[in-house]
Amino acid sequence: MRINYYPGCTLHGSARDYHESIGAVFTALGVRLVELEDWNCCGASSAHVVHPDAAVQLPARNLLIAADTGGPVLAPCAACFHRLKVCQAHLKNHPGDHPSASAVATVEVLHVNHLLVRRDVLQSIRANIRVPLSGLRTVPYYGCLTVRPPAAMGHERPEDPREMDIVLEALGAELIPWSYKTDCCGGSLAMTRPDVVRRLSGDLFEAAREAGGEIIVTDCPMCQANLDTRQREIERERHTILGMPVLYITELVALAMGLTETRYWWRKHLVDPTPLLKSKGIAV
Repeated sequence: MRINYYPGCTLHGSARDYHESIGAVFTALGVRLVELEDWNCCGASSAHVVHPDAAVQLPARNLLIAADTGGPVLAPCAACFHRLKVCQAHLKNHPGDHPSASAVATVEVLHVNHLLVRRDVLQSIRANIRVPLSGLRTVPYYGCLTVRPPAAMGHERPEDPREMDIVLEALGAELIPWSYKTDCCGGSLAMTRPDVVRRLSGDLFEAAREAGGEIIVTDCPMCQANLDTRQREIERERHTILGMPVLYITELVALAMGLTETRYWWRKHLVDPTPLLKSKGIAV
């Protein structure tokens, strides 16, 4: 299987661990990801605020490259995925805003979760599990960008997505149901309103803990960075101890498949998952 790969700016920078885990997992599963040649920034998260036309033209250029190449395009970053999908929705309603609107609007845009739950990929994951994540109480956190607005994202379950749930169950992990799986963590306000970020992220941690979760699993580099880096501030502000690892879904897939690269990715996490995983008898 060959799929166009659009990493966006974040996966080549602060979310390098996400990028590497995606590459390791899909290579092991026989999925060939080919990075789009000469891709550009999609405009997240400022273009749609300061320059509406750039918010269309920037993602449209990447989609046109994918259209010329052929096949779907994988955009693992939630913000990139969101901007590509919103661009397509806009051009379907306003085709005059781009000379190649039809080609741009018809490219299949995938998020990493969509690819993981494809029948053949999920079957391959199940067949390649070497270290079942038995006893690991996982809380899947989707955030707000990959499912909303529903009209643009086209998600059938915008309030209760299930893709990561399905993958985690396939890995043998214990799935913890909770009602905050699509609530915002405040990532876009990290620089302007850290007080709001601490409140929103703190509520997520409290809800995850109250539900009985031990580890938050996400598919968004902004959510992961926000939750991982804010824990100490939240602990001081709320006079509590959290110490809850926040991992990417692909990192756990790689761990369950026995890929040895996982120990290098943990180094980027401020909350080290190693003690928790060892306490569950999961080799790392």
